[in-house]
Amino acid sequence: MAVTPSADEEAELESSKAPLLEHLVELRNRLVYSMIAFFIAFIACYFVAEPIYGFLTQPLADALPVGRPMIYTALYEAFFTYVKVAMFGALCIAFPFMAFQLWMFIAPGLYRHERAAFVPFLLATPVMFVLGAAFVYYLILPFAIKFFLGFETAGGDGRPPIELQARVGEYLSFVMTLIFAFGFCFELPVLLTLLGRVGIVTSQGLASARRYAIVGVVAVAAVVTPPDVFSQVALSVPLIALYEASIWCVRLIERGRAKREAAEAAAAGRNIQPT
Repeated sequence: MAVTPSADEEAELESSKAPLLEHLVELRNRLVYSMIAFFIAFIACYFVAEPIYGFLTQPLADALPVGRPMIYTALYEAFFTYVKVAMFGALCIAFPFMAFQLWMFIAPGLYRHERAAFVPFLLATPVMFVLGAAFVYYLILPFAIKFFLGFETAGGDGRPPIELQARVGEYLSFVMTLIFAFGFCFELPVLLTLLGRVGIVTSQGLASARRYAIVGVVAVAAVVTPPDVFSQVALSVPLIALYEASIWCVRLIERGRAKREAAEAAAAGRNIQPT
């Protein structure tokens, strides 16, 4: 059930209204600030692109025999690989600032209780993204690499060996796609809990839509991950678990809301004087 705004909140929101042109100017300024922050972070990350590259390739280096190199087949591939790495680092660094700019743009259009409800979820967003990125980097990626390396063959009896010669561009695209896919998909509990907090969804509704959610999770995993079954299953299973966790989070919010409403009703009943 949505919270009804008070008269003071209505007056506060009314005083923050502005003409459409002012909103467009404000949006432009926020976008410009975000792009400047991204550009500064990109320049800084480009000068440390090699350590970032080393961090992203460490799971593969741990799985490969010592001394096996990575290759690039196009003259410009190595350069654009470092550019891609710098953009990856810049987006991770600048994202909190960009999210803050988005919050500063939409906050004046929210009631006070809506802002209070939104702030904890705004703080939880980068935490869940980092959790998803760490999950895929430290748990899923090493197993995925070992799984794919299992298809190498030594050859013999006239058969040539099959050996991985990893291209830097393809490998980093694979890793960064997985990191962003898991990072953003781990925001599912934040989104659903926020919707439950403002009364848009209910735990009962989420539970009744479970079968459709599972189909949607599998479809999303098939779209945002590389085209292999291992990556899709590795994303689908945690997402289904996070969906179940979201149902419990919304249920806890509903119980807390019911207790508050019961306490308010009891207090209002005590305040009524018999005539």
